[in-house]
Amino acid sequence: MGKIIVAGIGPGSKEDITPAVLEAIGQADVVVGYKYYFQFIEGYVKSGCECIDTGMKKERERAEEAFRLAEEGKVVVVISSGDAGIYGMAPLVYQMKEQRHADIEICTLPGISAFQKAASLLGAPLGHDTCIISLSDLMTPWSVIEKRINAAAVGDFVTAIYNPKSHGRYWQLYRLVEIFLKERRTDTPVGYVRQAGRDEQEVKVTTLGEFDPEDVDMFTVILIGNSQSYISDGNFITPRGYYREQVQEGVKPGQSIMMESFRTILSEMQNPDVPKWRLWPLLHAIHTTVDFDMENCIWMDECATAVIYNKIKEGTLRHIVTDVTMAASGIRKGALERLGVQVHCYIDDPRSKQMADEKGITRSQACMQLAAVEYPDALYVFGNAPTALFELCDIVRKGKAYPAGIIAAPVGFVHVCESKHAVKTLKQIPKIVVEGRKGGSNLAATLCNAILTFDDAEQLRPGRDL
Repeated sequence: MGKIIVAGIGPGSKEDITPAVLEAIGQADVVVGYKYYFQFIEGYVKSGCECIDTGMKKERERAEEAFRLAEEGKVVVVISSGDAGIYGMAPLVYQMKEQRHADIEICTLPGISAFQKAASLLGAPLGHDTCIISLSDLMTPWSVIEKRINAAAVGDFVTAIYNPKSHGRYWQLYRLVEIFLKERRTDTPVGYVRQAGRDEQEVKVTTLGEFDPEDVDMFTVILIGNSQSYISDGNFITPRGYYREQVQEGVKPGQSIMMESFRTILSEMQNPDVPKWRLWPLLHAIHTTVDFDMENCIWMDECATAVIYNKIKEGTLRHIVTDVTMAASGIRKGALERLGVQVHCYIDDPRSKQMADEKGITRSQACMQLAAVEYPDALYVFGNAPTALFELCDIVRKGKAYPAGIIAAPVGFVHVCESKHAVKTLKQIPKIVVEGRKGGSNLAATLCNAILTFDDAEQLRPGRDL
C-alpha cells in the first residue's frame, strides 16, 4: 500500500521550501498539485516522477487522484502553497481518507505560510497573540466571517488577512476596516505584502486610518497590529514584553498598575484618537470613575490642560483653591511639592462661617469670596458645591478675580447643570467642565492631577507621584 505526503512548499520562493519537503519531493513517485506551483519544485523531482497538475479550484480532484495513485502502491506528494494545513490541502486529504475508508498512510509536512513570510518582510509584527482570517466566503458564510472579525478586533489580536479581495468580492475588506476602527486607534500599524517571496513581491507599511483597500488584490496578505504594535524606521513591530521589566525599573507598584490601567482604558475607549491635552484628563477621569461616559460629558476649552500646565511650568501659577477639603485631599502631594504649588480650602476657615452667617449666604459662597481676595489668580477646583461655582462666576464677571483656570465638577441635582452653563461663559479662562449632573470631589481632584502631570502624557506614564 502506498503513502500520501501532504507538503507545504512555502509562499513561492525556492529558498523558503524546507529541507524535509524537498527530501519528500525527491523521493516521490508522483507529485500532485496546482499547476502554477510546479515551477517552484521542478528541479527537485527525481527522474521518472510523474507530475500531475490541475487548475484552480480543483482541490477535490487532486485529492481523489492522490488516493487512486496511493492505492496503487505509489508514494504521492500533494503540494500546497504556504503551509498545507493553513487553507491548504491537508484537511481535505484527511477527510477524504475517512470518507473512503482508505487504508492509506498520510503524513503532513509543514511549510512557511504566506503570513509568516509577509511578517518577516514587514519586520516583527507577530510578536504576540495572532489570529488568521480568510475573507473568502466561498465555503464560509459572511455572517460567520464577520463574527470572527469582530472577535479578533475586540480581542486585540494581531490579525492576518488571507483572500482579502477579488474581482467579484470587493466590499468585504472595507467592512473589516470599519469593524477594526471601532476597536483600534487610527495609527494602528497595517502591513501588506503582495506575492510574498516571488519576483513580483511588493511590501508596504501604513496605518489603519490611512490604509486603502483598493491597493490590494487576491495575491496580498494583510497584517493588522494590536494595541501595542508600532512602526519604527519603516518596520512593523509588535512587542512581546521582554523590555517590560526594564521599562518598569524604578517604577513603584502603584504606578505600574496605573500605567497598565491606562493602557487598558485606551484600548477600550470609543474615541482615543484625540489630542493629548484632551486624552490625558479623559484617561484620569475614566480611571477614577470606571465610567467610559466621561468621553461624552467632559467638556474642555481648546488646549485647556496644556495652557494651565504651562502656567505652572512658567511659575505664574502657584496656588490651587478647592471648594471642599475632600477635593483638596485628592490632589497628589508629591506633584504639589515637585512643582512648588500650594492647595487652599476655606471651608473650615472660621472666617467663612462668620461671613456666611453675617451675609446670609452659604459657606461655599463665603469661601470663594475669601479666596478671591487672597488668591485671585489661582486654579479653582470644584467637586461639590454649585453655589461656590456660581459665586466664582459672579466674582470674575465683576472683575474681582482672574483665575488661571477652572475645573468645574460639582455634583448633584440642584443648580448643578446651571452652574456649569454659567462657567462656560467665562471665555478668557481655560476650563475643564464635567457636564450634566455627574462630578464629585474625586473627579475634580483627578482632573487637577492630570494637569499637574501633563508632562507625562506623551509617554503615557501616569502615577509618578503616587
